Amino acid sequence: MVSGQRAQWKGFIKFGEVTCGAALYTAASTSDRITFNTINKATGNRVNRVFVDSETEERVEKEAQTKGFEIENGQYIIIDPEEIAAAIPESNKTLEVEAFIPCSDVDDVYFDKPYYLTPDKMGADAFAALRDGMKKSNVAAIARTVLFRRMRSVLIRPHGKGLIVTTLNYDYEVRSSAKAFEEMPKLKIEGEMLDLAKHIISTKKGEFDPATFDDRYEAALADLVKAKIEGKALPTQKKVAVSKPNDLLDALRESAGMMMKAAADKPKRTAANANTGTARERAARGATAKSTAAKAATQRKAS
Repeated sequence: MVSGQRAQWKGFIKFGEVTCGAALYTAASTSDRITFNTINKATGNRVNRVFVDSETEERVEKEAQTKGFEIENGQYIIIDPEEIAAAIPESNKTLEVEAFIPCSDVDDVYFDKPYYLTPDKMGADAFAALRDGMKKSNVAAIARTVLFRRMRSVLIRPHGKGLIVTTLNYDYEVRSSAKAFEEMPKLKIEGEMLDLAKHIISTKKGEFDPATFDDRYEAALADLVKAKIEGKALPTQKKVAVSKPNDLLDALRESAGMMMKAAADKPKRTAANANTGTARERAARGATAKSTAAKAATQRKAS
């Protein structure tokens, strides 16, 4: 069980003739992102969403709404929610492993959403046998089951003490890369330009550490909210200078020189940043500081 989280799905995982109870927990969440409400400029009140008829423009209450599939322009087949529910494949709550495959066999363009898979107390031994066997064999597992009212194919891989389940996009959902790159000109980079590019790459080699990646969009929103709360000037954005073909070689030379200088310099320890934490937390600290300052001012006036 994942502490403090509610299981998104509970069922069983089956490989061969071995079955054990298991549960899925969300591995990635957007709950810490800054969100905005739609506000009426005139009143400052929050705006509620209302559904209206596209022709009559009259309001349609929830109980009068249903689903429809468009067959022609403006012509729909009405499909009731009960009919949709009846068409959903019956779930036996079992993730049944269909095959074990090399971990590199699945292109990550098919990856959808990750979940942590944990065992129940009674099935811990069987679960651990599956996990460790997959680790030793360096394989992943393909399984299928009904998740969240939809038949899904999933990829199961060892992850720490447990397993991670990644729902997979279907083939029809993944667009062709050939179509995306069809207008890409045929270029062959060689000579000094290629050598400089390889040099820059070699000096920037590192390891994947998600903790070092900043969500700059969220940070920018936090700075904006904080500035608005404190009545300060709003942050401005710097323009990005794009390298032109005729000065690309000069840019590569300059980058290579900067990389060599950075490698020669010893890393310096930086002081702890007072603005660490999620963007939402930083914005909240700005609101708290504003509230504290207002209270102090009120107390001074009262004195």
